[in-house]
Amino acid sequence: MEEITINKAQKMVDDWIKTVGVRYFNELTNMAILTEEVGEVARIIARKYGEQSEKKSDENLDLADELADVIFVIICLANQTGINLEKAIIKNLNKKSNRDSDRHLSNFKLS
Repeated sequence: MEEITINKAQKMVDDWIKTVGVRYFNELTNMAILTEEVGEVARIIARKYGEQSEKKSDENLDLADELADVIFVIICLANQTGINLEKAIIKNLNKKSNRDSDRHLSNFKLS
């Protein structure tokens, strides 16, 4: 299985959109699609790991595929708004590391 970087994933999605997908949906449409996809992930989690019982129609749902759908739409939004996700993730982790350097270690709830 080929491993890819986030930058490569952004390029792959962009190439797919421009060939197979014809064009990007607008940002508001993609936001609605993202919400829908996150809901599908929540449904699987609630039934598989939560207390909600599974329905017959849920048995073929694939968490990995639904998470990939979420990532795909996030990449679409990043691409169409000019965001380099690799740089954004590094910046975000640095922010969290500085802000939360002691917070979680000293949280007795996590012990």
